[in-house]
Amino acid sequence: MMILPLWIYAVVAGILFSAFMTVKTSRAEKKTDLEFIEQEGQVYIQRMEKERELRAKS
Repeated sequence: MMILPLWIYAVVAGILFSAFMTVKTSRAEKKTDLEFIEQEGQVYIQRMEKERELRAKS
């Protein structure tokens, strides 16, 4: 096996770390987005139920 300069190992390690962090961040953002969408959906459903109650009363 050829012995490579230390900086090449550092660059490869940096690339791998960057890829790992990209995947990790992407998953976290996706989870946050889904939670936000679910929360907004609940607000919308509550508004629909209130409107339905108002229509039923009148």
